[in-house]
Amino acid sequence: MPLFAPGARKPIAALLADESGTGGPSLAKNLSAFSLVCIGVGATVGAGIFVLTGTAAANFAGPGLMLSFVLGAVASGLVALCYAELAAMIPVAGSTYSYTYATLGALPAWIIGWDLVLEFAMAAATIAVGWSGYAQSLLADMGLRLPVALAAAPGEGGLVNGPAALITLALTALLMRDNRTAARTNALLVALKVAIILAFLGLGVGHLRPELWHPLVPANEGTFGAFGWSGVFRGAGVVFFAYVGFETISTAAGETRDPQRDAPVGLLGALAVTAALYVAVAAVLTGLVPYRELDVADPIAKAMAVTGLPGFSAAIKLGALIGITTAALTALYGQARICYAMARDRMLPDAFARIGATSRTPFVAQGLIGLATAVVAALVPITVLGELVSIGTLFAFILVCVSVLVLRRTEPERARPFRVPGGPVVPVLGILACLALMASLPGDTWLRLLVWLGLGLAIWFGYARRRVGLDPGFERTSPFAGPGQSPG
Repeated sequence: MPLFAPGARKPIAALLADESGTGGPSLAKNLSAFSLVCIGVGATVGAGIFVLTGTAAANFAGPGLMLSFVLGAVASGLVALCYAELAAMIPVAGSTYSYTYATLGALPAWIIGWDLVLEFAMAAATIAVGWSGYAQSLLADMGLRLPVALAAAPGEGGLVNGPAALITLALTALLMRDNRTAARTNALLVALKVAIILAFLGLGVGHLRPELWHPLVPANEGTFGAFGWSGVFRGAGVVFFAYVGFETISTAAGETRDPQRDAPVGLLGALAVTAALYVAVAAVLTGLVPYRELDVADPIAKAMAVTGLPGFSAAIKLGALIGITTAALTALYGQARICYAMARDRMLPDAFARIGATSRTPFVAQGLIGLATAVVAALVPITVLGELVSIGTLFAFILVCVSVLVLRRTEPERARPFRVPGGPVVPVLGILACLALMASLPGDTWLRLLVWLGLGLAIWFGYARRRVGLDPGFERTSPFAGPGQSPG
């Protein structure tokens, strides 16, 4: 095979053989459907609900943030159905990267894999910064304050965000042990987090000021995204970060006991729970505090303060602090699995694919990723991080929908334990919805994505393509050829 073969696909049979451990040690397979739902809720209900809700309401959508979350949920639902079909059919660690490899080829797989590295790293860093905000707020309530230089990133008046870096390193150490311990820890924290959110909703309803919801969609202030309906769409693009978590479930499909059943249940169940929670929190949050006052690091704590229950406000902060931890935990988990899959296919150095004999986790990848993410969390402001995650996620979601369409044509006879209803309509609608949300994001976010992808292409041509050329597990076919057709 030539060194550069962008149309070369890796057969699904080869992907499944890799996951089964035929060619060497494999990841432990001990997760259940409940574990996957907890991973999805743990990943999805995090900084998006505790941090970015306030930012998006104050700067873009106002009370219309409720509609932003509905739009995000619709787009995510269309994509989640596509994920469910692929995760049940190809239960491997690489998620969108592996699906793209099986459908579009080596170069597109590298591009989306590189994009996913950005997505998960920025997600983990964003959540860690949100964790830092709540931790410092809780410490301030007890009369303790960190030095400014150690409390915020350079763009936010400090030198380094120390708490964000420390929580990232602590969670990395947990994930390097074994996935069973991490999954149990995550499940316990998810239960606490959901209980805290339900308590916030229950207490907040009694103090709502409905006049704060009017107008539901504030008048546009002269530019795209500054309130009005464009602000609702801009808000949807920003808070779409909130729904990135369900993708982590597909990265865990290869570590489940019964992926054909567990993956669809985990994906769709987690999305249903989180969408309901997000819309409800947006409604209560903007009904308690004027939306322009919500641009703070801990908007839910601020909302509780106006209820006259300052003691419970502290409890909310503690619960949010614990809850956000699960989102950071699952983002770091997902990123390590992406890097593991790419290294297994020789697109990254072999060390990233090394599995611990006792832990059965990609411990080298997990450690290196944790260190890099800690540096980003310590030095980059949260507003930049959140929009990078959203655009990277939407790009990945588009390729998932494309993969469903391609595999329906190239491998129509392959067993599909779960099948997206509506034929090609749902995947096409998913693509269009993601493109619409991507279009709502600002130009500088697009520029950062293009710079990242440009760096990725430089690494591909200078390093990865030569490594891939040594891997014999490919077939030279066009992903768009139907069954029985020549590559063309």
